[in-house]
Amino acid sequence: LVERGRPLNTVTFESPSHNATILSGLNVLRSKGHLLDITLIAQGQTFHAHKVVLASCSDYFRAMFTDAMLESRQSEICLNGVTAAGMRLLLEYAYTSRLALNLANVQDVLSAASHIQLVAVVEACSNYLQSQLDSDNCVDIATISETYSLKQLRTVVYRYMCSHLIEFSRSPEFARLHPAQLEHLLACDFPVDCPEVEVLDITLRWLQNAPLDNHSRSIWTSRLLRKIHVAEISLWEVDTVLESYDPLWARLIYGEIFCHSLGRRPLLETKPNQFSQPTQHQTSQRPPHSYIPPPSPSLVNSRGMTMAIVKVGGFGLGGITNEITYMQPSTGKWRHLTSIPHVEQCNFGTAVLHNDLYVVGGCFNQSLQENIHPFGFRYSPIRDSWATMAPMQRERCRFSLNVVGGSLFAVGGVSEGDGPVPECERYDPATDSWEKICPLPGASTQHAAATLDNYLYVSGGLDRDIALSTMKRYDGDEDRWELLSPLLTPRADHTMLSYKGRLYVCGGWLDDELTGNRVLVDSIDCYDPSLDRWTRITTVPTPRYHAGIVALDNKIYFIGGYHSDDMFDTATGIECYDLSNDSWSSGEKYPQDIWEHTCVTLYIPTCRDDMEVLASTT
Repeated sequence: LVERGRPLNTVTFESPSHNATILSGLNVLRSKGHLLDITLIAQGQTFHAHKVVLASCSDYFRAMFTDAMLESRQSEICLNGVTAAGMRLLLEYAYTSRLALNLANVQDVLSAASHIQLVAVVEACSNYLQSQLDSDNCVDIATISETYSLKQLRTVVYRYMCSHLIEFSRSPEFARLHPAQLEHLLACDFPVDCPEVEVLDITLRWLQNAPLDNHSRSIWTSRLLRKIHVAEISLWEVDTVLESYDPLWARLIYGEIFCHSLGRRPLLETKPNQFSQPTQHQTSQRPPHSYIPPPSPSLVNSRGMTMAIVKVGGFGLGGITNEITYMQPSTGKWRHLTSIPHVEQCNFGTAVLHNDLYVVGGCFNQSLQENIHPFGFRYSPIRDSWATMAPMQRERCRFSLNVVGGSLFAVGGVSEGDGPVPECERYDPATDSWEKICPLPGASTQHAAATLDNYLYVSGGLDRDIALSTMKRYDGDEDRWELLSPLLTPRADHTMLSYKGRLYVCGGWLDDELTGNRVLVDSIDCYDPSLDRWTRITTVPTPRYHAGIVALDNKIYFIGGYHSDDMFDTATGIECYDLSNDSWSSGEKYPQDIWEHTCVTLYIPTCRDDMEVLASTT
């Protein structure tokens, strides 16, 4: 077959079943007792095996049988600390690659796998325990994770405890927490499902019922109260909580809380309180047991949460996108958050209520036609999940969506077949329903809106392709609109922001009276509602069309957009105006070209580990 100068025609053969055949053959040899060369002893029971099989899958046995250890010359190995049940299952896995885990055997398997360093099995046990996690077993699983140094499992368990803290604290399992475990739970930077005053009450109830001697209770009281975020609790709330405890212990608790608040942001003094020794006048003015909780804040608790700038949808070089990304100003990095659960759409309304992101209405292309829809979606960053909501009574796009007094208000916009409309409606999240309210004085689309002092303000916009300079205010109590002093410059496709009792209009464009071309508005104007007066405060260094504009920490951010109406001269740079010192600065560029997106601020769980947005390739 082989001739001089003729190629060998090499062909590589690989049998896909060879690995399984080897494993099956070794298991048959084991079951028949052939070629066995090692006996393992666990809890007095003997298990026969092949050294080569054990060494091939376990670092523990590989070192034992190949290094100059005494055991390498022995025919019997006693495994102390390993149960017979665990060893039997691990040998089954070693010879078959199969392992049947359940709640009755997982601890035996995990203990044995950790002892003989079967990493794949340890990981399988960890994953199994994660899948079985609930309020009835989370303390046991936390203890297991700490016993075997399973960091990922421990993180998952404590994050679960925090996110279900109310339910967990009411279960018998909560009392089984070791003090160090409760301390770790309170120290974790994970979101919780209750206000901080409830975290305080939960901690105090645990301390009151824990089986500790007086000395230990005193030590752990001090340690645990250090983990309470006192800056989020008012003195009145502390007083209300401590009323249900023994007065002497309550005074000690109050002293600890006050001591730990020194050097940090102090307790909020929103109400008089008993344990801070109020004056006689304060005491006389306080009716007993009359505490009424304040209205629900935008965020239940800031534990484990970080305020971020969130970019919602818009356009990119690839067309319409439903992608939602976020950036924490402390890092300057943009990361993926989620996507709108709808076909790619644009010109929708966005608003944040109780730290849930609402995306409502908008339009999408179908068979080269624009379709406007009334549907809405609500995103919870804590649960990282979307939910549907009742559709608006009228489909609309290019409208404004704002929060006033715990409700959403959809104002104006463009409707299917009717063009700009004046109709407005209000959404009640408690009943998941929309109702019509007083319409705008005139049709408007591509306007801006903001909330201040429980009023809804609407500025500018378009009516029959004419940029408007109107400023309107809606009074929800009287269900009526009123006209205010007009803008200094007509604007469409702009943004209005509310900050410290003032309103700021930014961005937008108008039509040049001579040429009819669009002209960018390069100023930020401020409105004082107490004087009904506008003031021009600054000029935008690089004005742009369809930028995302949002305020955070005294600063106004201009993100994305483009500079020219004739060609897509995109603006990836982020410009920032500091309202406190009247100065401009430039930040990190958004990684991609974006425009016609919206921006909001939203608290995002700090523990998220999302992928960064990759820079676009041009």
